[in-house]
Amino acid sequence: MPSAPASPGPGPDEDPRLDEVPGLDEDEPPGPDEEYDDPEHPAMPWDLDVAAIWAETGELAAADAADAENLARRGYLAALAAADAGLRGRRGPGQPGSARRLPGCSGSPAGGFGTGQSLDVAPGGSALLGFAERVADDEGLLGAATDDEIVGLICALDRAEASACALKHAAAAELIRRRPAPGCPLEGEARMPEGWEEFTGNEVRWALAETRNAADAMLDLAYALEVRLPGTREAFRTGVLRRSKAEIIARATDLLDPAEARAAEALVLDRAGRLTPGGLRAAIARAVIEVAPEKARKRREDAARDARVERWPEDSGNAALVGRELPPAEVLAADQRITWWARQLKAAGLEGSMDELRARAFLDLLLDTDSRPATPNGLAAERRGAGFTGRNHLTVPLATLLELADRPGEIPGLGPVDPWLARDLARASAASPKTTWCLTVTDDQGHAIGHGCARPEPRKHSGRRADQRGIGPPGGHDPPGGPGFTFAPADADGPPGGYGSWRFTTGIRGQPALLVAIDPIAIDTCDHRFAAAGHDPGVKLRHLSQVRHALCTGPMCRRPSARADFEHNTPYDQGGRSCLCNGGPKCRHEHRLKQDPRFKVEQPTPGTFRWTTPAGRQYTTEPTRYPI
Repeated sequence: MPSAPASPGPGPDEDPRLDEVPGLDEDEPPGPDEEYDDPEHPAMPWDLDVAAIWAETGELAAADAADAENLARRGYLAALAAADAGLRGRRGPGQPGSARRLPGCSGSPAGGFGTGQSLDVAPGGSALLGFAERVADDEGLLGAATDDEIVGLICALDRAEASACALKHAAAAELIRRRPAPGCPLEGEARMPEGWEEFTGNEVRWALAETRNAADAMLDLAYALEVRLPGTREAFRTGVLRRSKAEIIARATDLLDPAEARAAEALVLDRAGRLTPGGLRAAIARAVIEVAPEKARKRREDAARDARVERWPEDSGNAALVGRELPPAEVLAADQRITWWARQLKAAGLEGSMDELRARAFLDLLLDTDSRPATPNGLAAERRGAGFTGRNHLTVPLATLLELADRPGEIPGLGPVDPWLARDLARASAASPKTTWCLTVTDDQGHAIGHGCARPEPRKHSGRRADQRGIGPPGGHDPPGGPGFTFAPADADGPPGGYGSWRFTTGIRGQPALLVAIDPIAIDTCDHRFAAAGHDPGVKLRHLSQVRHALCTGPMCRRPSARADFEHNTPYDQGGRSCLCNGGPKCRHEHRLKQDPRFKVEQPTPGTFRWTTPAGRQYTTEPTRYPI
């Protein structure tokens, strides 16, 4: 099951129905104190009065006129003023800056950031960042600022941050121009290709250590701003919109042609800066439907074919499960059913907030369980457990499993877990006789250097067990809440050059003891003991390569190696071995990328992969680091 986090989209931000509440109508004409610009009729050019800014911040009075820094700043701002001629001031309550510029000067060191003052209405950019840094980096200046000026400083830095981010996307657009897809010439006013080379996103992703989705999203936004959304691009560059809001507009209009996209953005840009993300999402969705209703309907119908359920780890150590692109009517019905069952749980005496009860109800309905503590007649309610069968690759440190230490474990597809949860999950899965067990030995860096999978102990050893439960933990008592695990050397020797043979028991009555023979994994050198005679790797070779690299060996790729190809670094038909020293797991995307002649992949040691991009940058993938 895919375990990637959900892509950005609607969330529990605001109820779109708030738009229908009187007084919150986004299309309501502005009042006398809500003056904002009409994107169809730009305001008159706005001049940045450098002398006034310095006077307002109180710096001219305290600085020597011959001070080199002041002179440099004055010249820099004068250049900015010339470059910014024609830009609009910040408008609208809630947008960066205030509705109008106020006259007068402030004696405060941060006075320029006060309501309506010059720096409060200045566009984002390096000059504004310079003034903000001057105040924010000086504890004396920052401490002397008023609350109003601190809020103005926050807004100014937000605009400067957005402006820098807009420049980053402009640079990404230039990379697109240099990586046009075959048959896609540069065209139009923006001189952009209709498409770009498939692996351009990898260059960005590796350079920024980002996910593939994030890198592709950056390129998509850069393209949209250049080709379809010039108004959004300007608002982004001057700091009226931060990146998250520019992305909302770009995603909503991606089904439109350039003319339609411009028409849709024009319907929201006058107030986009002061709308919350949820409010902007609703406003631009409404605008898209107004401009191209048939296209909006078709997108919804097409997206329904991408219906899916996703899971991902929460930062807290818990997990998330969500359905995407589901039929709206059925989602509403399911939501009502979850609420109904949550109320039944509450009526039966289960404690918790409604959010907690709805979460419990959600799992009850999915797993066919009943979390009510008692039935209405007072009898205990039957609750069917939601057990599971697992392949336990013991990335839980053995000392944690045996309760000799409290070190973190890891669940494939979910990530790190605390030691108590690791033990609970191991015990829960041990209850199923179908659960299988594997063990990995690591070096002091957490790299896998040995691995083995358990098999039932032969019958000739059955007399060693005192009873049907197997050998329990030291002292003869199970740990509270579940079985006891034991791990000890076995009589038999392990594989040559390996790490011995070991005996493992779960402490579950009726389950036999297990033997684990631990084979070595090639990290620095390789003796080719697991090399396959032909092209396809054997079962053990494939498995050990997946243990050495639990994820795809592409830089920053997070796809589990169990869902990846075993790929030869030197192709088999060019003399490459099917061996740990000449291969490893690559997802299908990275497999195809490796075959692109502009990219180069080397395997300088059995466990290391070095990738070189068309730009000449290099990225190295090391073996997975397991908990130690």
